[in-house]
Amino acid sequence: MNADPYAWIEKSLDTIRRAHWYRSPQSIESSPGPVVELAGRRLINFASNDYLGLAGDDRLIQAAIAATKEFGTGATGSRLLSGHRDLHRELELAIANLKQTEDALVFSSGYLANLGAIVSVVGKRDLILSDKYNHSSLKNGAALSGATALEYSHCNLEDLTVKLEQNRARYRKCLIITDSVFSMDGDLCPLPQLLALAGKFNCMVLVDEAHATGVFGASGAGCAEHFGCTGTPLMQVGTLSKALGSLGGYVAGSAALIDFLRNRAASWIYTTALTPADAAAALEAVRIVQQEPERRVRLRQNIETFKYCAITNHQLPITNSLSPIFSLPLKDAAAALIGGSKLKEMGIFAAAIRPPTVSVSRIRISLMATHELAHLEQLVEALEQVLSFD
Repeated sequence: MNADPYAWIEKSLDTIRRAHWYRSPQSIESSPGPVVELAGRRLINFASNDYLGLAGDDRLIQAAIAATKEFGTGATGSRLLSGHRDLHRELELAIANLKQTEDALVFSSGYLANLGAIVSVVGKRDLILSDKYNHSSLKNGAALSGATALEYSHCNLEDLTVKLEQNRARYRKCLIITDSVFSMDGDLCPLPQLLALAGKFNCMVLVDEAHATGVFGASGAGCAEHFGCTGTPLMQVGTLSKALGSLGGYVAGSAALIDFLRNRAASWIYTTALTPADAAAALEAVRIVQQEPERRVRLRQNIETFKYCAITNHQLPITNSLSPIFSLPLKDAAAALIGGSKLKEMGIFAAAIRPPTVSVSRIRISLMATHELAHLEQLVEALEQVLSFD
């Protein structure tokens, strides 16, 4: 018998390294923005989820500073004990106003929001149907709930319908869960059709708007607004850490749902509340999203410009997305690492995404409203060179 019960860790790490799956953090040495400093070099940043360029906005910074001076650096406890501040409730009401729902509940991260919501509304006697490409937080929430969880093929309504026909009648409650914008390919879920199926089969729907909030919809409310589904019974989950430039997560929906989650969501009840700084920054970001639609206009222009340059002019094999997220598929994990390294040499910072995060290795590209035309042109030129090496 091996005398060291932890000996397996080094062996597992070695396996990860040999598969080119090993990861380690890269330190950004500057304020967030379209250009960042990484390892002493200035690189054009196409690896950020800061879609509207708000994470470095001085108004968010000043709001965070003011809240810290007034309330301190930490909330000091859970919301039901010592952690609640009026600032948290102001943020929840602002999110509900943005999402056009009756109420909202703020969590300490988007991951915790998904876990808390899913585990609270379904259990062992229930069924979950989950898109195959859903985010880890949705999949883990399904597993933790104890419900029977079945995956349907990505955005495949026919497969979802078959699974509902075969399984729905045997369970008490049914929850359909999906990302609205899928984080690795940038495609959108067919939300109106999902809601129609939910109505037909008496199902609840939870949609993760993490990459849609602030980006889609006339007022930036997300894909529910984009698809004209505002007001439909629906659980909307999202994050404050992407287009809203802060940290935290939320669930938005009916007043009854939010009241229920306050009493049942363990990842809200037993977690220290969001810091005053994060709450204040997010509150300011929601205000900016609603008052400055020109940021979404600039982002949309950058998306269309990049697509025209990359796909129409240069015929690069990138995903054709409505969102700011694009993907350049590569043959394997090693090719993705080499591609990411070569992009850095050419002044571009873009993420090399490998298994187990995705089944197909790729370079993930995310655009921001603050990117300039020259940034996009340099990206296209660099991607062409990477493909020549692949």
